[in-house]
Amino acid sequence: MTVDHLNHFLLEFSAILLVAVVAVRISTRSGLPSLLIYLGIGVALGQNGLGITFNNAELTQVLGYAALVVILAEGGLKTSWREVRPVMPAAVVLATFGVAISVFVTAAGAHYLVGLDWRAALLLGAIVSSTDAAAVFSVLRMVPLPHRLTGLLEAESGFNDAPVVILVVAFATTGEADSWYVLTGTIVAELAIGAAVGLAIGKLGAYAIKHVALPSSGLYPIAVLALIVLAYAGGALLHGSGFLAVYVSAVILGNAKLPHGPAVRGFADGLAWIGQIGMFVLLGLLCTPASMGSAVVPALVIGSVLVLLARPLSVLLTLTPFKLPLREQALLSWAGLRGAVPIVLATIPLVSGAPRAQEIFNIVFILVVVFTLIQGPTLPWVAKWLKISEGAMGQDLGIESAPLEKLHGQLLSVALSAGSRMSGVEVGELRLPAGAAVTLVVREGSSFVPDKTTVLRGGDELLVVTTDAVGEAAEKRLRAVDKGGKLAGWLNGR
Repeated sequence: MTVDHLNHFLLEFSAILLVAVVAVRISTRSGLPSLLIYLGIGVALGQNGLGITFNNAELTQVLGYAALVVILAEGGLKTSWREVRPVMPAAVVLATFGVAISVFVTAAGAHYLVGLDWRAALLLGAIVSSTDAAAVFSVLRMVPLPHRLTGLLEAESGFNDAPVVILVVAFATTGEADSWYVLTGTIVAELAIGAAVGLAIGKLGAYAIKHVALPSSGLYPIAVLALIVLAYAGGALLHGSGFLAVYVSAVILGNAKLPHGPAVRGFADGLAWIGQIGMFVLLGLLCTPASMGSAVVPALVIGSVLVLLARPLSVLLTLTPFKLPLREQALLSWAGLRGAVPIVLATIPLVSGAPRAQEIFNIVFILVVVFTLIQGPTLPWVAKWLKISEGAMGQDLGIESAPLEKLHGQLLSVALSAGSRMSGVEVGELRLPAGAAVTLVVREGSSFVPDKTTVLRGGDELLVVTTDAVGEAAEKRLRAVDKGGKLAGWLNGR
């Protein structure tokens, strides 16, 4: 690549990014998932559009994996452990046994209704049975669902990529497939290794970042993302699930109250958007709509089996023992969103040379586009119809911690939401522990030093200085007042 080539590449890449950013705005206002617009951009640039020829499935698969690492990292960093912990057993069961049920039911539909042989049918069933983390993380945060359902769906989408990738690789091999008990043992072993690596790197990384003072706040996001990528690489090289290692380490790091946490999440959010845009545009370039006509009917048939039978059956059989109401199970069935993950997985048989690989890719591409177009925009309506929607979504208290190493203290930046119950509370009524004090209030663009009688308002930003010894207690107290008002400590005995 010459400098002239680089200039052209940067011009085209920046133009695509700007169009994609505008597309996010359009998708938000219209209710359409932005991934469809990104795919459309890729298709418009491809062979049947502006004429760019791109057929490198192996490069698409590699870059797709890299993008999925970043997307899973961003989702894990933003996942609240408090929301996920109560539903973790249900999420794990749905992401493993539920995936198995979905694979075999979908494969049966592909075999008996479309005529695929069992090997191709099982491969197709495995590819489309994984819910997509990017689609779930982006859509669900705009839908006001109860925290337990949001947590369950996010955890499931973070966990189920791992067993599905193993199944797809196994079914896409050109030789004889492993027996079911060997395949089951492989899945269990890889998941265990991936979870162990993610847990170890997450815990050790959180400890190191808390105790090693970095000279610039901009280094913290880089360090956190490097640790998460290290978890993926370590898990994969140890023949474990790198994707599971990514999600586990990201959840641990995201809930570890690291310095400059909002900056870390913002950095990951930006990288995830770039990953999504690049991945979807590349997948759009890879497809050739002119050759997909014969795949439309099979895609609609298999998609209907997946959405109307396989997904509901997997939810019913795996979540009924956890005593989830049928209304919530119905919503979980409809919220099993597909996105880029199935299309990326569909490149695996293309690369390995599996029989009917191109036909499977075409079916998956059409299935994802059609059913994402149906499920994504209708999810808020379904939630409202099932009377599960909770109205306007509340915002958690935003607290960013910056270490003051030489003073053995911390500086907390606290942002009050408009609906915070801290509004109307006097500074003295916060009852912060000894060693913590509100030193500055920023209100409507101006700042002032408060006294004990200063009344806080929604939208205020506070600077709280604490010693290291009481930093966690001060943050805990601020969150309690934000949720329960000034009487929070008296009412719950703390």
